[in-house]
Amino acid sequence: MKKLLLDIFFPISCLGCKTDETWLCEKCFSEIKILASQVCPLCENVLTRQGKLCPSCKRQRKSHFDCLVVATSYENPFVKQMIHALKYRFVEDLAEPLARLLTKSLLQNEIPLPDCLVPVPLHPRRLRWRGFNQSLLIAQKVSEGLAPLLKIEILQILERRRHNRPQMEIKKYQDRLDNVKGIFHPQNKALNLKNKTVLLLDDIATTGATLEECARVLKEKGAKKVYAAVIARQTIKT
Repeated sequence: MKKLLLDIFFPISCLGCKTDETWLCEKCFSEIKILASQVCPLCENVLTRQGKLCPSCKRQRKSHFDCLVVATSYENPFVKQMIHALKYRFVEDLAEPLARLLTKSLLQNEIPLPDCLVPVPLHPRRLRWRGFNQSLLIAQKVSEGLAPLLKIEILQILERRRHNRPQMEIKKYQDRLDNVKGIFHPQNKALNLKNKTVLLLDDIATTGATLEECARVLKEKGAKKVYAAVIARQTIKT
C-alpha cells in the first residue's frame, strides 16, 4: 500500500530522459564524465596528482587533509539534480549512483585503500529535518564498492555541535574557515586513530573549509593520513 501511494503521488522517473521506474537510467548515467585530472584543492589552478596541494600552496598554507579528490563537475545537470533531489526531495536511492561516481574516481586516482571511512556529520537539527545524513548514505555505498570483499569500516566519530551559517552564503575563504572553526568534535574523547589512514567523505565542497576543519580534528586524534573526497565542487557565486 505504501509503495502504491508513493508511486501515485511521487512517481519514479529518470531525471534525464523520464524513463519510468528509475531515478537515473544507465544511458543518462553514462553521460556523466569522471574528471580526468585533479587540481590543488586550495588554489584550484595547478594540476596535481590525486588532488594534493601544489608546491606553492604547500609553502604558504598548512592543510590538514592530504588530498581532495573531486569525482565530477557540478555543472553537469544530472549531477546537480541528483544532489538536490537527495538533499531536498529526500530521494535516498540517489546515494547509490552518486557513490558509484565517487568510487570510480577514487579508483581512477589510485587513492590508497583507507582503514576507515568518515562521513562529514550534520547538525542534529538538520538531521532531524532531513531524516538522514546524505554523506553517511554515500559512505555506505562507497564502502561496498571500493573493496567489496573487505567492506571498509565506517566510523561516525565526528559531531557538529553548532548550527552554523551555511557556507554558500559566505564569500571569503578566511570567513568560511572562521565559520566552521571549532564546530566539529570527536564523539568519544578517548578516540584514537593513531597511524590510521582515513577517507573523509562529503557530497559537495566549495572552498573545502568544512573538510579542513574535520581533517584537523581527525589529525589531532592521531590519523596518519586524511584523504578527502566529494562528488563535485561548487563554485561560489559573487
